[in-house]
Amino acid sequence: MDCLFCKIVNGEIPSSKVYEDEKILAFYDISPEAKIHFLVVPKTHICCADKIDSTNSHNIAYIFEKIPEIAKLAGITNVTNVGSITLSEDGSYVTVKPTEGQG
Repeated sequence: MDCLFCKIVNGEIPSSKVYEDEKILAFYDISPEAKIHFLVVPKTHICCADKIDSTNSHNIAYIFEKIPEIAKLAGITNVTNVGSITLSEDGSYVTVKPTEGQG
């Protein structure tokens, strides 16, 4: 498979990990737009938003459930005031950035 995120999950492309468990991987963005800026990807490949369905939507829900814990690990001190939690346009990852001055 020629998916960038699958290659990161499989260790073929190095990353600076924030968090990892059996379902997801969170890692710092290589071109951060904030002091703390990380991505969270499911370990199960989902190519795009139109492929999210009842068989895999739990993977995306799990990411959102884990974001407060991961944000704290990354140094975001006020998790209730995270500036940006965004599902990518293609639905393959979630980006987390704090409000300015956070972290």
